[in-house]
Amino acid sequence: MSGSDQPLLVVGWREWIGLPALGIARLQAKVDTGARTSSLHAEDVHVFRQDGRERVRFVVHPRRRTTRIAVSCVADLQDRRIVRSSTGHEEERYVIRTLLAWGGRVAPIEVNLTSRHGMGYRMLVGRQALAGRCLVDAGRSFLLGSHPSMGA
Repeated sequence: MSGSDQPLLVVGWREWIGLPALGIARLQAKVDTGARTSSLHAEDVHVFRQDGRERVRFVVHPRRRTTRIAVSCVADLQDRRIVRSSTGHEEERYVIRTLLAWGGRVAPIEVNLTSRHGMGYRMLVGRQALAGRCLVDAGRSFLLGSHPSMGA
């Protein structure tokens, strides 16, 4: 059993997820146990102050290989962190907390915002989001189905 009373969720190396707090119902994500944090492709990123707190506004194109659909998102800015990419390049990224929906479950996760132009997936789900919640079957895909259930 995981830290909660639910069994660990078995996920494939890529899955359909939802980010309901950002208004994103369906997004194909790569599950990446080599990445510590989760990353989301974000464009037109702007930090602003609202009601005494820092927030970030950005645009997500949830469909792979197209920019026809654009979702405008706003979230509280949690942090700015230096993140090292798989190629060794370091950059400062904005970090938000949001909800990840998949397999009938919804959980809060941290996500850094970055440009993933040229990458195959708009989002990586990293180890911090997986730890204590999931087991990864690296040889399979879409074990959770074609639409991310938001849970009961």
